[in-house]
Amino acid sequence: MSKSISCHPNANQNGKLGTWSGVFTPTVLTILGAIMYLREGWVVGNAGLGGALMIIVLANAITASTALSISSVSTNIRVRAGGAFSIIAQSLGLEVGGSISLPLYLAQSISVAFYLFAFTEGWVSIFPNHPDLLVLLISFLIAFTIALVSANFAARFQYGILAVMVISLISVFLGSFAILGKQGMIHTPQVWGTFDGGNFWQVFAVFFPAVTGVLAGVNMSGDLKDPRDSIPKGTLLAVGLSFIIYICLAYWLSRVASPEELVNNLTIMVDKSTFGPAVQAGILAATFSSALTSMVGAPRLLQALSEQQILPNGHWLAKLTSKSEPRNAMLITGILAIGALVFGLAGGGLNAIAPLITMFFLIAYATLNGVVLLEQNLRLVSFRPLFSIPWIVPLVGLLGCVFVMFLINPTFSLVAITVVLGIYAYLTRRQLTTPWSDVRSGLFVNVAEWAAKRTLALPTDQERAWKPSLLMPITSSDTLLGSYRFIKALTAPRGSIRVVGISPEKDPALKEKLRPIMTAFGKDGIFAHHAILRADNLKSGAQVSMDVFRSTFFRPNILFLVYSKGMREKDVQAMYNKAIENEMGMVLFAPHSLAGLGREQLINIWIREQSPNWEIGLRLRNLDLSLLLAYQIARNWRGSIQLTTVVNEEKNRLPADNYLQQLTRLGRMPQNTKTVVYQGVLDEFLPQASLTDLQIFGLPEWIDLNFVKKMVSETKSTCIFVHDSGHESALV
Repeated sequence: MSKSISCHPNANQNGKLGTWSGVFTPTVLTILGAIMYLREGWVVGNAGLGGALMIIVLANAITASTALSISSVSTNIRVRAGGAFSIIAQSLGLEVGGSISLPLYLAQSISVAFYLFAFTEGWVSIFPNHPDLLVLLISFLIAFTIALVSANFAARFQYGILAVMVISLISVFLGSFAILGKQGMIHTPQVWGTFDGGNFWQVFAVFFPAVTGVLAGVNMSGDLKDPRDSIPKGTLLAVGLSFIIYICLAYWLSRVASPEELVNNLTIMVDKSTFGPAVQAGILAATFSSALTSMVGAPRLLQALSEQQILPNGHWLAKLTSKSEPRNAMLITGILAIGALVFGLAGGGLNAIAPLITMFFLIAYATLNGVVLLEQNLRLVSFRPLFSIPWIVPLVGLLGCVFVMFLINPTFSLVAITVVLGIYAYLTRRQLTTPWSDVRSGLFVNVAEWAAKRTLALPTDQERAWKPSLLMPITSSDTLLGSYRFIKALTAPRGSIRVVGISPEKDPALKEKLRPIMTAFGKDGIFAHHAILRADNLKSGAQVSMDVFRSTFFRPNILFLVYSKGMREKDVQAMYNKAIENEMGMVLFAPHSLAGLGREQLINIWIREQSPNWEIGLRLRNLDLSLLLAYQIARNWRGSIQLTTVVNEEKNRLPADNYLQQLTRLGRMPQNTKTVVYQGVLDEFLPQASLTDLQIFGLPEWIDLNFVKKMVSETKSTCIFVHDSGHESALV
């Protein structure tokens, strides 16, 4: 920047803007817009002075709450470029920030066309011989050129617009007196109107857009010298001053004109002011300044979105000039604005989608209030704003914005919410990398803590809420990788796995090898966590891990071991005993070296003979976990289950068959579940199971690895050997 610009009292040596030029001026110019000049009289005429004051107070309560929320949160974080996007993204994540800010950017870009059409309409009403198209084109080129030069130049230009509006308001004030042929304030205010233009809320809906615009200065956050100081001061000052002006104008209008005049004459302020052309100039200034503010703010929002890769391949749009101007984003915004102008000129019905544009602004306001309300209630130490507000303030802002959305247009409200949710779903799938931390983790931790406290107050058994949570000690990442597909079938979609890498010495390579596998589990929707433990061998590492996890709230409920030829029976027995001591189930996974998991279709559960008592009680004898795991795997494989038992005498065949049928029914097993009863010795029928993809056996109290090897060999299938923890039930 040149020295002449950097010497500006509201800018530093880098051309950054201060409170007055960067926040207050664009905000107050946006709030004091065309609705103030052309619709406030209509509101007073319909609602009466009392009704109008109530509408103004209610509307400002919502926007003032939003302004207070913005002011509070902006003193707690370092607001980066993008204004509202930066605030929301730093609190709720890039996905939420992008899903709300992308439609907001489009709304701001299209708003340029709305404001320029309003400016053209006002201009032609004064100069009827001027062609509409020419006025529209020239006004766009002027606004675009000013915005393209720099934010500093636009801020300087807005001083002139502000001066015109001040003169127009002075002319209105002088209209209170009987001078220059004006009658002055001769009418007695009507306290409550007849609402010929609709009921109270319909009139409110017409007025409410007048007081929006609190983001005009916030959007300039990237160009501010000190956003933390300027945003609260400039925004609150603009909101407060505009509120006073609206209140005073309502009283003035009720005194200078009758209700009939106010309702039927939309340019009543021009007629009743001392110098009408000054008010006409104010109307033109208001509409043009709103177009200019949108033209300056929207590209900065687009640049911030692109910088964080919200838009795919947005590097070109994220570029800034040497003077920190988003020229590329400015060009795209200009193209969008031209497109909206052409659409409007072609009779595209821009006015028909105006409520939708308003919805995107209101969603952003509601979210900003929600951010503050959330952070206040989380009570995290990180939320310590220099400007604190009571919790009722963001609550009023949040509920007020939602109420007004559905008051103005319920259909467009639902459309806008659907658009935001659709973008959020898209951004979530892209798995954006967040360059900062946000409060989402704190939110989920608080919810988890609350749930933990509630759970601890309930009965200890969690049979109805059971889901597989594996603890898997390993010494090599190959063990985890080789059993990946089976673990996925065992845990998806709500289960979890905690992998403990065991090494006698510090082994950073093992941790790095586990990391991509954990990421893969996460992409498959399975909660997975890993840690490295220094221990002499698998047995001692597994025993320590079970002791440590026993004291955690979300503790694993299954010890998952992968059988290998080098395993020692006494080590497996020791781990089994420790699992029983810690009230954990155990699964010994023994994959077949050639068959693997086969077609991943048929699961066979081998059930021990129950003679002489073939009755089903509330607890099954080491069978609950087998049934639950079989059901879980079959659901993920979309396969089927077979219950198989072997009896030694013919007289036990019928009781055994009845037992299996009853077990299928009471256990609510899939309808295609089959039952098979053999008579003889187990070894005779093992070859018949060779077409089964997975065999499930009960794990006896005394580990016999020879039996494990034999079952895998004889069935020519992958086998798992299961022991219950006593805290699961297949019959609940």
